[in-house]
Amino acid sequence: MSKSAAAAPPAGWGVWTWPNLVTAVRLLGIPLFCYLLLATQYYWQAAVVLAVGSGTDWVDGQLARHLNQVSKLGRLLDPFVDRLYILTALLALTYVGLLPWLFTLAALAREAVMVAMVIVLRWHGHAPPQVHFLGKSATTVVFCSFPVLVIAGLVPEADFWAKPFGWALAWWGLGLYWLAALVYLRQAAGLLKAGRPRTEIAA
Repeated sequence: MSKSAAAAPPAGWGVWTWPNLVTAVRLLGIPLFCYLLLATQYYWQAAVVLAVGSGTDWVDGQLARHLNQVSKLGRLLDPFVDRLYILTALLALTYVGLLPWLFTLAALAREAVMVAMVIVLRWHGHAPPQVHFLGKSATTVVFCSFPVLVIAGLVPEADFWAKPFGWALAWWGLGLYWLAALVYLRQAAGLLKAGRPRTEIAA
């Protein structure tokens, strides 16, 4: 077998891989977080579940590359779980009064813009733009703010440090979130202007 053939990623959907298992475990953390936050008073535990589930979004990608287990399912499932974590945390924290609706609507509007962009690109035969480091950084900062805000709002003894830290992360992350959206929109505009469909899919 040639070296290039050995390094090629497995063909097909590749359902049964270690990266997909990690993503599936992360997915199971979403209902667990909602239960702990909304139906119990285990707020520290809810924050830990959210922090672990959202903060390990890079693990499955690293495993896929190092184990040569990149798959079609993983490319679809990983960003879906990331978006689901953000949407679930936004709505759950807004429901219990830890996030103002202004913040939530701003974040949801950004998600709507990105979905519309992908639909337009697909309509013209283009794959989504490649993931930008600014987009990954923004998602990480937003992810980090949520468990801190849970602690700040529901654990009184931690309010003095968690509240300013959590809101600093939240507003900074939201700003980066929209800045990254502008970068992706510029990339999308370039693809549409070039008029040549891309065949590769963003990681």
